[in-house]
Amino acid sequence: MTAKTPAFPSRLPQVGTTIFTVMSALAAEHRAVNLGQGFPDFDCDPTLVDAVSAAMRQGQNQYPPMPGAAPLREAITSKIEALYDRQYNAATEITVTAGATQAILTAILCCVGPGDEVIVLEPCYDSYVPNIELTGAKVVPVPLTPGTFRPDFGKIAAALSPQTRAIIINSPHNPSGTVWSPAEMRQLEELLAPTDVLVISDEVYEHMVYAPLRHESVARYPGLAARAFIVSSFGKTYHVTGWKVGYVAAPAALTAEFRKVHQFNVFTVNTPMQYGLAAYMQDARPYLDLPAFYAAKRDLFRAGLEKTKFRLLPCEGTYFQCVSIADLAVPERDLPEADFCQWLTREVGVAAIPLSAFYGGGFDQKVIRFCFAKKDETLLAASERLARL
Repeated sequence: MTAKTPAFPSRLPQVGTTIFTVMSALAAEHRAVNLGQGFPDFDCDPTLVDAVSAAMRQGQNQYPPMPGAAPLREAITSKIEALYDRQYNAATEITVTAGATQAILTAILCCVGPGDEVIVLEPCYDSYVPNIELTGAKVVPVPLTPGTFRPDFGKIAAALSPQTRAIIINSPHNPSGTVWSPAEMRQLEELLAPTDVLVISDEVYEHMVYAPLRHESVARYPGLAARAFIVSSFGKTYHVTGWKVGYVAAPAALTAEFRKVHQFNVFTVNTPMQYGLAAYMQDARPYLDLPAFYAAKRDLFRAGLEKTKFRLLPCEGTYFQCVSIADLAVPERDLPEADFCQWLTREVGVAAIPLSAFYGGGFDQKVIRFCFAKKDETLLAASERLARL
C-alpha cells in the first residue's frame, strides 16, 4: 500500500514565508548586521528574570486563571489608569494573552465573520490581513498618506460601509514610526460615533514615543475606548520578545466575547512569567524611562545614517527608522525595495526590511526599514558598513 498525504484547499493560499524570516536567514548566511527583524540583541533587566525565577520557586507552575493571573491584571489596570486616566475592571475587562499577535487574531475571530468588512491602514503589520481572511471577511485596505504615513480621514470615511465591522489602527506605527496626534484621535472618534464599527488598537509600542510627543492611547478617548480592543505587549516594553506575553483591555461586553475565543485557542498563558511581570510592574521606572533609552539609540543611529545619502524619514515612536533609498549614488537604488534589501544584506552586510512587504499590493516607494533596538556597538557597526552609501 502506498502512503498518501491528502491534499486540501489552503485557508491562506497567498501566504508564504514572511519577509522577516527570509531576511533574518539571509543575514545569518552572509554574517550581516541584522537590523531587519524587530527584536533587541541585548538582555532584559536581571531583576525581571529574578522575579520570574522566584515565581517558579514559589510554585507558580500550574495553570493560572484563564483571563490571566490576578496580580498581573491588577497591575495592568493600575498602569492604564495612571497613564491614560481610564479605569478598567481587572476581573472583567483585562485579558492576558500569548503575545500581541495572538491578541489581535483573537479580537478579530471573536467579532468578525463572513460578509463583514475590516479596514486596515496600509502599510500594516503582516498578521492583520491573514487574520481577517481566516474569518471569511473582506479586507478593505486604506493607504496612509505616502511619505508622512498620517491617516487620511477622507479615505477612511469613504471606506466605511454598512458591512464594516472593525478598523485596525496602530500607533506608534510599525513600520513608519509615526505617532497619531490628539487631533487625529478625536477625528477618528467623531467619524465612528454614528456607527457600530469596532476598533482594534495595536499599541505595542506605547512606551516608545519620543519627546515632545506622548502616546495617545485609545483609552484616553471615551468614544473610542467604548468600542475598542486595546492590545499591548510586555515583550516590546521589557526587551523579552521571546516570552510572548501581552494583554487586551476592552469593555466588559467585548471582553466576554474575546474570552470565548481566547479560552479555546490558547486557554491561558505562561504562569511564572505572569507573576514575575506582576512583581516587576510595581516599579514604573522601566517603562517610564524607555522613551529616553530608545531615543538615545535612535539619535545614535540617525547620526550614522546622516553620513550617507539615505534620506531619513521622521521617527516619532517605535524602534524603527525608515529611510528613502531614492537619492543613493549606487545603481541598486533603482531596484525594487525587496531586491535592494537583499543586495544590501549580501553586499553591504546590513539587513533591512522593504516597506513594500507591509502593503497587500506590494506598493513600492523606495523606502526601507531598519530596527535600532540593538546594542550601541551593533548600531555603530551597521553605520560603519552603511557609510559607503
